[in-house]
Amino acid sequence: MKLTTIVAAAVAATTLAACQTVPDEPARANAGLTATQGNRAFGEATFEEAGKKVRVIVFAQGLRPDQEHSMLIYTGAACGADGMAAGATRHPGVLPSLKAGKDGRAKIDVEVDGLSIGGGAANIIGRTIVVHAGPEAQPAGKPSARLACGVIKAG
Repeated sequence: MKLTTIVAAAVAATTLAACQTVPDEPARANAGLTATQGNRAFGEATFEEAGKKVRVIVFAQGLRPDQEHSMLIYTGAACGADGMAAGATRHPGVLPSLKAGKDGRAKIDVEVDGLSIGGGAANIIGRTIVVHAGPEAQPAGKPSARLACGVIKAG
């Protein structure tokens, strides 16, 4: 009887120790980028927590060849046909620009500060990601036309 109790206790302790070493899955989010009216750009954006940063991977095509395209996150929760339903208020997180190749395709894979998935003021769930026609710095401080837009969803 004592041997059975000792073996059972050892198995229970081993099982509990194994459960404690299984890492939690990082929070993830994604957005399908669809072309705004009159444009051909489309793609996908994925977001994954990476410690205190968020890893951002964006694939896009149908962009203007050999051009820089700014990407901004807006506080709106929809895109609309022209992307303007995303709103005018920018999320505080900063994303790098996409640089399209000769084929109009671009990819980035970076870790950025200032974003969070699922909590706090920097939360991106329910926000929109917009790919613009050109670099962010435009005359009068206005971003360029919106080529593609997607709502960021958990998962």
